[in-house]
Amino acid sequence: MEAILTGLFIPFAGTALGSAFVFFMRKEMPVLVQKILLGFASGVMVAASVWSLLIPGMEMGGIGSVTTGLLGGFAFLLAIDQLTPHLHPMGGEEGPKSHLSKTAMLALAVTIHNFPEGMAVGVALAGALHADAGMSVAGALALSLGIAIQNVPEGAIISMPLRAAGNSRWKSFWVGALSGIVEPIGGALVILLASFVTPMMPFLLAFAAGAMLYVVVEELVPEASQGEHSNIATIGFALGFALMMVLDVVMG
Repeated sequence: MEAILTGLFIPFAGTALGSAFVFFMRKEMPVLVQKILLGFASGVMVAASVWSLLIPGMEMGGIGSVTTGLLGGFAFLLAIDQLTPHLHPMGGEEGPKSHLSKTAMLALAVTIHNFPEGMAVGVALAGALHADAGMSVAGALALSLGIAIQNVPEGAIISMPLRAAGNSRWKSFWVGALSGIVEPIGGALVILLASFVTPMMPFLLAFAAGAMLYVVVEELVPEASQGEHSNIATIGFALGFALMMVLDVVMG
């Protein structure tokens, strides 16, 4: 039980840690730092999607379930993006028009994208609880740690613009940190329904991977490649991918 609770809350801790950057940095994060953090986060999420979600899903079920789940994850996030008003962390409004404040829309965007990450951890932990699922607690914790690493730059990229917009350091921190609270909630819901979702595990693992890859393709990579220092973002991607790959292989 202790390992399960740890796995659920590690990603939230990563978001909170990144949000705490507002206490140590100036109002605006340097572009160079933004680029390498965006690239690093992208690499972690891609590697986690492949080694922690897609490959175990293929080992547990047929290619049909995995393919359907992968495309379903993309479709789900695409629909959410189209139906819900929100802001990208580094600018640009998406979805229908809204009277929500920019702070609320920014928090909503991160909440939307954090939920499938929490669900991914929940699916991995639920699989580890069932011996016939072929997944280990160590592998699930590796995924949780990888998402937490990805959440550190995400938390900073949320809280720093809020601070730059005139919000207090504490408000910027709490908005950034609490945007990650949906991750343990989403993970816990999946675990509570574990007896029902076990037969669907290959589909759910691939669904979570599709949702995470959507965030990378739609949000992180375009923002990392715009403007100067795009090569730094590429280096960050390579480092993030390599680190998550090693974590999954060593701990899985």
